[in-house]
Amino acid sequence: MNQFKKYNLIAGWATFAFAAVVYLMTIEPTASLWDCSEFIATSYKLEVGHPPGAPLFMMISRLFAIFAPSPAHVAMMINSMSALASAATILFLFWSITHLARRSYHKSEEELTLPQITAIMGAGLVGSIAYTFTDTFWFSAVEGEVYALSSMFTALVFWAILKWENVADEPHANRWLILIAYLTGLAIGVHLLNLLIIPAIVFIYYFRKYPQITKWGIVKALAVSGAILIAALYIIIPGTIELGAFVDRIFVNGFGLPVNSGITFYAFALLAILGWGIWLTHKKGKVLAVSPKEGKVIVEGCNMIKKHVKPRRMGEQGGIVDAEGAMYASKVMLVCPKCGKPT
Repeated sequence: MNQFKKYNLIAGWATFAFAAVVYLMTIEPTASLWDCSEFIATSYKLEVGHPPGAPLFMMISRLFAIFAPSPAHVAMMINSMSALASAATILFLFWSITHLARRSYHKSEEELTLPQITAIMGAGLVGSIAYTFTDTFWFSAVEGEVYALSSMFTALVFWAILKWENVADEPHANRWLILIAYLTGLAIGVHLLNLLIIPAIVFIYYFRKYPQITKWGIVKALAVSGAILIAALYIIIPGTIELGAFVDRIFVNGFGLPVNSGITFYAFALLAILGWGIWLTHKKGKVLAVSPKEGKVIVEGCNMIKKHVKPRRMGEQGGIVDAEGAMYASKVMLVCPKCGKPT
């Protein structure tokens, strides 16, 4: 482990411990007189809160409530959950600041001198500790509300895209993008605040993958991020639930089957589709072409696209055919021909 990584880990966890002590010392001893009281009560009994709901928040809060010595301490335990989640937010904020500060030196971690590492750690400490004591964040950190946990997911996702940016050209780099998608899906079960990080993710991806930055490229990246937000808010999130309800109505009212039979079928079908998608990403094939300048490869039987083909000679017919499309080399990995395992 190099010096920068060692000091970054130590200082990061130190900020977490400091923030956790501050928030745990100042938590509300009981329920606050607004949404917090509702969230605490619904979490304790695993009931349904006000729309749009916060199922993941309820389950995590219930986990903390289990450790309460008596019902009178349930509110304090759930408030403690918010305090620890907020401390984790400060941790990931520190690591995000040190990442960006390191990039300003245009050096790798191993090339940094001790004074430069000290300056980077100082920037992380000043930024994260200052945010620890901001009024709005501190207010949410000490009570049983969704904003503390949602802030943690937002900070975690932004830190994850910076980790991807570090290794974007290496094999298996896309696992960070998959983790981001998974965390974003989980965060929706707390609050929709996490969706606001999508434009930042799209721009980081654009600046990292496209060396020639243009005005139109920035406009297109902004349009893509807006399209993802609209699709998530108005199609994916409500549409997934509405489609399940529609299928259940068909099974119950149309086929005369028991209640919830349709939603059960829908859930298993959804899982099967996801499983098929995972299987599809593990397809194998020979490398047909390599483009070092673009960092792309063409693999036999993978990333199939429709291609228009013109007739090259007399009697030959043109048309639309299936052909392999180019993909980034970071999306593929070498497989040992003997054992069939990735190398």
